[in-house]
Amino acid sequence: MARKITMTVLLGLMMIFVIISYVTVLRTDYRVTSAFVNFSLVLLFSFLVILIARFFILIYLSYLHHLDRSRVPDILALYRRDRSSLHLPTVSIIVPCFNEGVVIENSIRSLLEVVYPNLEIVVVDDGSADDTYQRAARFAGKHGDHTVTVLRQRNRGKGEALNHGIGYSKGELICCVDADSRLDPASLLYAVQHFRNPHVGAVAGNVKVGNRRNFLTRMQALEYIEGLNMVRRSQGYFSAVNIIPGPIGVFRRTVLEQVGGYDRDTFAEDCDITIKILIRRWKIEYEPFAIAITEAPETFVAFFRQRYRWTRGILQSLRKHSRYLIHGAGFTNTFVLWYMGFEALLWPAMNIFAQVYFLYVVAFFDMTMFVIFWWGQLTVLDIVTALFCLSMEDEDMKLTPYALLYRMFFVVITDVCKVIATVEEFLRVHMTWGKLERTGRTS
Repeated sequence: MARKITMTVLLGLMMIFVIISYVTVLRTDYRVTSAFVNFSLVLLFSFLVILIARFFILIYLSYLHHLDRSRVPDILALYRRDRSSLHLPTVSIIVPCFNEGVVIENSIRSLLEVVYPNLEIVVVDDGSADDTYQRAARFAGKHGDHTVTVLRQRNRGKGEALNHGIGYSKGELICCVDADSRLDPASLLYAVQHFRNPHVGAVAGNVKVGNRRNFLTRMQALEYIEGLNMVRRSQGYFSAVNIIPGPIGVFRRTVLEQVGGYDRDTFAEDCDITIKILIRRWKIEYEPFAIAITEAPETFVAFFRQRYRWTRGILQSLRKHSRYLIHGAGFTNTFVLWYMGFEALLWPAMNIFAQVYFLYVVAFFDMTMFVIFWWGQLTVLDIVTALFCLSMEDEDMKLTPYALLYRMFFVVITDVCKVIATVEEFLRVHMTWGKLERTGRTS
């Protein structure tokens, strides 16, 4: 109850701040005669209105989804008490790995702790040059209810490693996880219940950053909770999640067979497989209790490489399926595809334009009030959203202060990376995978 009251007060204060700020700015006479500055001012105000509306809509929809999922009983306790009432189809976990010797053992150990009957775990070494295969092979065999199989192939990419594991496995449902992921023991029990509905083709899990060791990784921890999971919750309310994350995604085998498995023609196989499922009008749910702990980049160089690959991979996937942006996927699924394009293209470009514009108008037109208004609006918005999301996920509230720098620092760096990736994708500049070097620090 205390958290609900706090959130209501914060949202009320935010609305008051928005109204006062708009009145203040609109009553300010800038005396600007430049057509470019005036046109840009109107453009940025319009963009800001869209941005604020987006945040309120996401908060509302994610809260509705949260209410729905909060009514779900304790599935783990129910399983231990009487599993006959649960939906428990056979499940195979596929773990593709390439040069993951530092993390693969901890990953397999976490999978062995997952609570689920007769679980099949298939590790596929994608031609690693380190000792990944040797370390994984130590776990091959029977472990109580769980069976571990370790396969090896020449290096053909993550998508082909997943396809290899899927082809070998026997489960009705396929759970794909990254080699650095650690799953919460109850993750599968919660995720598979969605498949009672025959229209559900896949379930996206809840990804959290484990290595919260420095400023950058804590910023990413907040980003995953506020910027990624809140969006997935909102999309999950309509059963139309637009990216099933690599660290944890559960699929119907028949759906994967229908879409032809993973392709190798993009650098975002997770995004591509999700779009292929959406355009066939399958429902994709979000399960907040299916938790995967992942390792985030700890240096800016590694972070830049990761976001560069993500952006180019998303654009490649959208271009590949561009004909479905007009028709063929249904209204909701088509809308989330357009939303994906908005976040990958328009939003970062507008943010970068805004930063350059601010420097220009402050230096030449004394429009400091407008800049203060812009940053004040978004900073308050980020703080409220951070508090809302951290409360909803029972997360560490110590991440809240990072919201003060989230918009002015972290988002700007991320958007610069996205814009560079977008330009190079349109120019078809050659790129490589840009693999993240693991440290093994996920806690």
